[in-house]
Amino acid sequence: MAFQDFVRGNTSPTQQARLYRVGVLVFCPPCPRQRGTTPPYDWNTFEKLLIANRGEIACRVIKTCKKMGIRTVAIHSDVDANAVHVKMADEAVCVGPAPTSKSYLNMDAIMEVIKKTRAQAVHPGYGFLSENKEFARRLASEGVTFIGPDTHAIQAMGDKIESKLLAKNAKVNTIPGFDGVVKDADEAVRIAREIGYPVMIKASAGGGGKGMRIAWDDEETREGFRFSSQEAASSFGDDRLLIEKFIDNPRHIEIQVLADKHGNALWLNERECSIQRRNQKVVEEAPSTFLDPETRRAMGEQAVALAKAVKYSSAGTVEFLVDSSKNFYFLEMNTRLQVEHPVTECITGLDLVQEMIRVAKGYPLRHKQTDIPINGWAVECRVYAEDPYKSFGLPSIGKLSQYQEPLHVPSVRVDSGIQQGSDISIYYDPMISKLITYGSNRAEALKRMEEALDNYVIRGVAHNISLLREVIVHPRFVQGDISTKFLPEVYPDGFKGHKLTDLERRELLATAASLYVAEQLRSQRFLGTARIPVAKSKRSSWELSVRLGDGIYPVAVSKDGSSFSVEVDGMKLNVTSEWNLASPLLSVTVDGTQRTIQRLSRNASGDTNIQFLGTVYKLQILTKVAAELSKYMPEKAAEDTSSILRSPMPGAVVAVSVNPGDTVSEGQEICVIEAMKMQNSMIAAKTGKVKAVHCKAGDTVGEGDLLVELE
Repeated sequence: MAFQDFVRGNTSPTQQARLYRVGVLVFCPPCPRQRGTTPPYDWNTFEKLLIANRGEIACRVIKTCKKMGIRTVAIHSDVDANAVHVKMADEAVCVGPAPTSKSYLNMDAIMEVIKKTRAQAVHPGYGFLSENKEFARRLASEGVTFIGPDTHAIQAMGDKIESKLLAKNAKVNTIPGFDGVVKDADEAVRIAREIGYPVMIKASAGGGGKGMRIAWDDEETREGFRFSSQEAASSFGDDRLLIEKFIDNPRHIEIQVLADKHGNALWLNERECSIQRRNQKVVEEAPSTFLDPETRRAMGEQAVALAKAVKYSSAGTVEFLVDSSKNFYFLEMNTRLQVEHPVTECITGLDLVQEMIRVAKGYPLRHKQTDIPINGWAVECRVYAEDPYKSFGLPSIGKLSQYQEPLHVPSVRVDSGIQQGSDISIYYDPMISKLITYGSNRAEALKRMEEALDNYVIRGVAHNISLLREVIVHPRFVQGDISTKFLPEVYPDGFKGHKLTDLERRELLATAASLYVAEQLRSQRFLGTARIPVAKSKRSSWELSVRLGDGIYPVAVSKDGSSFSVEVDGMKLNVTSEWNLASPLLSVTVDGTQRTIQRLSRNASGDTNIQFLGTVYKLQILTKVAAELSKYMPEKAAEDTSSILRSPMPGAVVAVSVNPGDTVSEGQEICVIEAMKMQNSMIAAKTGKVKAVHCKAGDTVGEGDLLVELE
């Protein structure tokens, strides 16, 4: 039985129990039998549960339900009809077309499905309706159990204004700010001046980085108010905003809490979530390198105090900003399961989804605070269908033509809701998966993450593997010297990929040249024999020219048994591999150093793309003769992009601010593109007159589509 069977839910409870631990890693939440309690599938909870979500979190909930013997109902939009969560569930019902407002946020349609399928409970996952008090109220009125807190807690903690006041009353440290609703942009400017710049403008009902903007002056406050209110209305159906002091250069550390309906509450240690882009987390880990036991306990106790103050009952997360002196301030409380919950499960051995279901049924917590351990270290990377070279990640869409999760790497867990052939569309979050590694210590967990990222095969869409790998190996990150400004500080000019050292450059050139020769040798044979028996096939040396970046390097390759001896820069390197050219992954050893590479593409012109150390490098490999002739080939002139504006991502046009004949200034907003629920302002690259406008509000555009031309 393979671990992949468990991922898809195709295992019996007995088989599941054997899979809970591989080595010391909790791949998936451990069976309570390991804690001396009744197996979960013997508990009397619910017969049927509906998951009001999609993607990886829906799959995650279904796995635990299968373990507990609960039948599951999946909902889906019409474009998600063949999604993995639909296939995993016992039943599946379409609730509308692709737009979230007509499907996953369509309460009427979801309530009809609940009645039709007679589901006894609903797990909302995260996002969508997970923190919607009206949805929880409607479920309660129908006698359906909401797997989450009561409506009063959702109301109190889901509203950032009310939650801040409650936090103050519960003696929780809070950030200075305005405790009311901001009415308009003028009031926003007035409040921001009173608080003092910089300020954070954010949606009262929001989360997940949606509807959040940092403003450093009056102009940015007005712009931030407009974008934040629009994003908040689009994502949460609530455009109310609040403003508070922005704590510059903080860490983002959150405390996982778990509470029942009997007045018991626990804090399950912290998660470090400081690596972010656009206020959305990218890399998380547990525990944090920064907290000492005293600070951890103080944060945990304040988190529990807040949970008890609102009679909270379920899994929830209290988020804090922590400054360099370890002063911490309440940020918000998420009344749902967090995206990054797996790292907590790995170091505590608890199944948070299982605990949520037990609490919702009325069971008391099974553990005391002294039972909660920190066993080892866990790191999570959010793998997105994004181009990391554009603002650290602009969305990419397409079909996954090839997809292979690195489950063969020890101590790896992958939470995903996609498979080979799945479509990444403009309608939903671009997350491909959550990649989690575990180790007995941080160094071990990071080393396994590095290996897992190298062994992750994703073809058909752009992805952020290169950025993730660079983050986890960066000296600052390895030392734990991080903050929410890590990415802009480390990459002030934007992310450019891995910068090769001279040794790494030689390794890449030698590997690419060996791969080229191995391909040539394979093409001479058919089914293990020479294609033309009389043809000579004793050639043992090749003189090549390899272009990498702006450099052209002469490379000499000679075959030595199953290995290649490659001369680069006057130095000889020994390259060995099994040379299985049909495999998406190639394990290559260069002078004793093992590397896992991926050859993504090649053509007859010698162009080849190789993923090496996480980054994709474009090379051209030619014979010496072909390289000498290539200088006669005409080169295509680069397009002048200063007078045109193209869409940097697929999405929908929200607004167009110019008309033909208008004069625009450099940096002026031209239009707004919404991609995967985030709004992006497109600006003019130079001052000029608008020649033509090729889009209008409501249009759907693809990456590279022409939007506006200037004279």
